Amino acid sequence: MKTTFNWLAIFAAAVQLLGGPARADTTFWTPREFLADAFRTSKRVSFREISIGTAERARIEQRLGYRLAHDHYTVFIANSDDRVDGYALFDDELGQHMPITFAVTISPAGAAVRQEIIAYREPRGDEVRDERFRRQFVGKTTRDPFSLGQDIAAVSGATISSRAMAIGVRRALVLVEELLIKPVQAASTTARR
Repeated sequence: MKTTFNWLAIFAAAVQLLGGPARADTTFWTPREFLADAFRTSKRVSFREISIGTAERARIEQRLGYRLAHDHYTVFIANSDDRVDGYALFDDELGQHMPITFAVTISPAGAAVRQEIIAYREPRGDEVRDERFRRQFVGKTTRDPFSLGQDIAAVSGATISSRAMAIGVRRALVLVEELLIKPVQAASTTARR
């Protein structure tokens, strides 16, 4: 009796046994699911498309210390009656090879309330999704340091992803402060005069 080998089946089994190509592409939240969860008690969530002008861009990039990747951002605003409950910004930050999509919710005063990984595409390092790591950002504002290894403890084996999240959360805070919070504060100060 002659044995016939199906080389394709053997190759597929070997790839599966050895772990296959190192790639992960996992979506944990849709934007709608995240916003519904983050702003459960808000009566309304709207969004605002903001184009960044030359002067704003220069000011933001000066604060961040690097060039912005985009000329416009979409910021979600949660309201109850005439009160702003908070803001949310979705963005990407480059991990080791692929972008990490994340969301940050921000209080009306400009403090980080919550940070979540929306989609993770790297083969390793998704431990940055763990509550213990994400909890480090809660309450941080633009006035707080975001130094990895000092103010933000990196996840062992996920240092690049940890750094990406520290950069991304800080950028979200600066963007919301510069594009929404400061203009509202300036307008209310002018209205009181």
